[in-house]
Amino acid sequence: MEKEQHELYEYARNRIKQKKQLYFHFIFFFVGSIFLLISNKWLNVYPERQWWVWIVAIWAFLFILHFIKVFITDRFMNKNWERSQIDKLMLSQKKKVEQLKNNIENTKI
Repeated sequence: MEKEQHELYEYARNRIKQKKQLYFHFIFFFVGSIFLLISNKWLNVYPERQWWVWIVAIWAFLFILHFIKVFITDRFMNKNWERSQIDKLMLSQKKKVEQLKNNIENTKI
């Protein structure tokens, strides 16, 4: 396998792994939320309070952060984005070095 094909394969494999983990997180969140509701209402674990709502709300917030990471952040800030940013920084550094060399040469004259 060529280097580019291998990189594309690795990227696709990592994306699939991320999505799989997100789907597992959703299923675990759904089943866990139902379990918390049943614990509070039918098993009478502190039935005088609605504690399960707070746990589900915090968990939903964490799931939303996980969703944003997988489908928004990692989608755009992948290896290609990193490479382009590195290339931009290297180009700007190269320009600065050339400018400094020109300044030194001009001061010598």
